Amino acid sequence: MPTAKIPEAGIGDEAPNRLTGAEKLEGLTGVVQGPYVPRPTPRIFAVANQKGGVGKTTTAVNLGAGLAEIGYRVLVVDLDPQGNATTGLGIDARTFELSMYDVIMRDAALEDCIEPTSIKNLFVAPATIDLAGAEIELVPSFSRELKLRKALDTVIDDFDYVLIDCPPSLGLITINGLAAAHEVLVPIQCEYYALEGLSQLLRNVHLVQANLNEQLEVSTIVLTMYDARTKLADQVANEVRAHFGNKVCRNIIPRTVRISEAPSFGQPITAFDPSSRGAIAYRELAKEVSGGAA
Repeated sequence: MPTAKIPEAGIGDEAPNRLTGAEKLEGLTGVVQGPYVPRPTPRIFAVANQKGGVGKTTTAVNLGAGLAEIGYRVLVVDLDPQGNATTGLGIDARTFELSMYDVIMRDAALEDCIEPTSIKNLFVAPATIDLAGAEIELVPSFSRELKLRKALDTVIDDFDYVLIDCPPSLGLITINGLAAAHEVLVPIQCEYYALEGLSQLLRNVHLVQANLNEQLEVSTIVLTMYDARTKLADQVANEVRAHFGNKVCRNIIPRTVRISEAPSFGQPITAFDPSSRGAIAYRELAKEVSGGAA
């Protein structure tokens, strides 16, 4: 399939074509292995992209809610110091004693950290701003890259899916997420510079795969913030599909106001506005990702 170009000018403008980071991906797609097929549970996803504002937290929260709605037991692990997945699922920082900081830095039991949400079958391991300091505090720690993996090993039999919401960086916290995961889910927004930074993420996945976690692979790529009114959105989608083929989910997440509003009410979009386009998109994405696995 020929590689689509992304225009350098404004949205929908006709202008000279230029690739935005696509060339850097050549030779790196080896970490994106095999066809996308249903897999046995439990499955552990690291939701990662070093680029901020691409819908990592939104996807972790709403995909988790969609999977829980189907009947899977789902744990969202919030590794972002901003704690947006925590608040987006209605968990107030004043209502819990232990957070992921205590699990990673103080070896607290993960099962003591997990909080139930208002959604049946959906649970969250919350984060607080304390995690911001963990990046530096982890440096002298023994087995620092495997803290999360060891914690997850103690609870994995209780869940079908674990979604690890990684921060928008490639530091030790994200490395912990990648070392603990089986698969990487990469949200990519359908906007200019969509592939910027992705090459570095794939290199890090390759390094983790080679040194810490042999089974890790980029298994799922989700196109987010799709605006059907622009030519650019289609061009970005075509470019991503050209590079990653059937790893790119068929279901695309639209850009909608309702998806943006849901976190302020502490609810995933499937609960906040169950009949909205965003809720339908994430439900369909959950069905596609699970593939009907038992």
